[in-house]
Amino acid sequence: MRKLSISELNRPDAAIVRNSAKLPIVLVLDNIRSLSNIGSVFRTADAFRVERIVLCGISGQPPHREIHKTALGATETVAWTYYENVLDAVKMLKQSDYSIIAVEQTDKSQLLQNFVWPERTALVFGNEVDGVSEDVINSCNDAIEIPQSGSKHSLNVAVCAGIVCWHYYHLIIK
Repeated sequence: MRKLSISELNRPDAAIVRNSAKLPIVLVLDNIRSLSNIGSVFRTADAFRVERIVLCGISGQPPHREIHKTALGATETVAWTYYENVLDAVKMLKQSDYSIIAVEQTDKSQLLQNFVWPERTALVFGNEVDGVSEDVINSCNDAIEIPQSGSKHSLNVAVCAGIVCWHYYHLIIK
C-alpha cells in the first residue's frame, strides 16, 4: 500500500467544482462562535458538493484568516450567504420549498440512520454551547440526531456536520 499523490486523486479544480451539480442540501450555521468550526464546515461542504452554507448571527464570514486556516480554499468553491437573524434565513428557505431540519437532540428527533430525507433539505447546526435555539427548533419541520454511546452528550459542530453530510451523500450517491 502507498499513499496517493495529489495528482493521482484526479480532483477537479475550483472552477469546475463551483459550476458543478450540487446536492440539494443547505447547511445553516446558527451562531457558530468558532471560526475554525466554520472553516471546517466549508471544507466538508466542498467535499460533498453541498449547495450552500447560510451563516447566521455571530457566525464569522469569509474572508477571514481563521476561517481560511481550516477551510483551505473551500470558501472559494462553496456558495454562502449571511443573515443576521437565523429565523429570517429559515423563513427564506421555507419560502424556497426547503424542509428545515434541526440537527439537535429533542423529544421528537429521529436517529440519523432512520430519517427519510425530503427532496430539498436545510440542516440547522447550532451554537457550540447552546445548540440550536428553541425559536429555531419551533420553526423546523423535523429534528435528527446522531446516535452516541459515550458519556458526553454532544459532538463538535464541525464533526457533526461532517457525519450528517457524509450520511446524506452516501444515501444519494450509492
